[in-house]
Amino acid sequence: MPVNHLKLFGSGRYTNTLLFFLVLLLSPVVGHGQSEVDSLLYPLKVGQIYFEGNERTRPSIIRREMAIATGDRFDSLGLAHALEIDQRKIINTNLFVTVDMLTNPGQDSTTIDITVVMKERWYFIFLPIFQLADRNFNEWWYDRNRDIRRTIYGSYFSYGNLTGRADKLKLLAEFGFIPKFDVTYSLPYIDKAQKTGITVGASYSINKTTAYRTWNDKLSYFNSEDINKRRFYTFINLTRRNKFYSYHSLDLRWSNTSISDTIARLNPNYLDRNNNQQRYFQLTYSFAFDKRDNVQYPLRGQSWGVQFSKIGLLPSDQVNTAYLYGSYRKYIPLSPRWFANTGVKARLSFPKSQPYLQRTGLGYRNDLVRGYELYVIDGQDYGLWKNEIKFKLFSWRKQFDWIPIRQFNTIPIAVYLNTFADAGYIRNTKPELSNTQLGNQLLLGTGTGVDIVTFYNIVAKFTYSYNRQREGRFFFNLTRDF
Repeated sequence: MPVNHLKLFGSGRYTNTLLFFLVLLLSPVVGHGQSEVDSLLYPLKVGQIYFEGNERTRPSIIRREMAIATGDRFDSLGLAHALEIDQRKIINTNLFVTVDMLTNPGQDSTTIDITVVMKERWYFIFLPIFQLADRNFNEWWYDRNRDIRRTIYGSYFSYGNLTGRADKLKLLAEFGFIPKFDVTYSLPYIDKAQKTGITVGASYSINKTTAYRTWNDKLSYFNSEDINKRRFYTFINLTRRNKFYSYHSLDLRWSNTSISDTIARLNPNYLDRNNNQQRYFQLTYSFAFDKRDNVQYPLRGQSWGVQFSKIGLLPSDQVNTAYLYGSYRKYIPLSPRWFANTGVKARLSFPKSQPYLQRTGLGYRNDLVRGYELYVIDGQDYGLWKNEIKFKLFSWRKQFDWIPIRQFNTIPIAVYLNTFADAGYIRNTKPELSNTQLGNQLLLGTGTGVDIVTFYNIVAKFTYSYNRQREGRFFFNLTRDF
């Protein structure tokens, strides 16, 4: 005969009496035995945490990335997961070539000590520069007839982790097609709490050959022996990182651009109303949430952000525009070797009447629909949707002891096959200024390719893209983080 639970517990004063004795029995456990309960549920206790290999990096910089602390309790699976997450965060500082999290028995059978073994990067970089002046390799190869004169040469100096606090000094001196000189210093943390950072810098560039307009979704250039454009800007950027994955940024900069009379005649809207000079202050606020496994080549996690930028803060500023950006991207592991990602990005700008110099649309940096790498599509507002599926062919990490410089003798490499499909739309309220053929319509692109990922965040991409206009081409792209 089934038990009637309601009848078993009774009712009225009998129930109250039973509850009273239950409270008396459980009160010692609740009041004084929480540690015993924790030890049963989480039998592993973190003991000492050691660091090895951080010859320059201060321990506080590494601890800033770790959620695990001495005294924390885990079960075995929870500890492995927490170690993996902290390892990714330390790698994403871009201070180390490799990071390994090792566990060892502690002072007793339930205590686990942790050793973080790191191999630091080569922080002092001095490189000769020889690169293309065009937006990308593909534009130079297909549209500029592989003109070797459209190259930039010079030198690049970077001293990362200068004081052991993840700070970086960068100096750039470029000559040739577009002479340019940059200096930047960044310090991620200036306070004891390691939450507030600062970056300062300045840049000066001159152009003899200048892209003075966009026509039929291609850049039109004017070339002369005289300087046609000068630009100088300086900035200060404050960052705030209250948690592991959230970032606030406030950027204030001053910019001064001047052009020749010829450029102003060729495009009266270049700096607006036939002006030869444009000076302004710009203030930009950004918020980003970034929880990806690897910031340079992510396979799992997500990131999103918003940004608002106002150009023209003072009545004397010669431009008055505002931009609002938003983005979201999700990275999904489908299996140990299959991965997918999808993301959206959008921009709104105000007012719609803008100088040519501020009216950049799709075709710059990574803001493009793949398949349209050769085009520059002007407009005030746009939206992008990108999707990708990847298959990992192989991934390995080998150490070559015969290489004397230890920062370079451990070489990781991974190769992925991928296929992608993108969609985008850009709104151009003044199409007559650029005679656009691709603005104000849906853009579609698809393709396949191979990605090669190696150390120092170098990623080489070989792709074949096909767009809605039935144009198909091979493209190459190389990114690195020095």
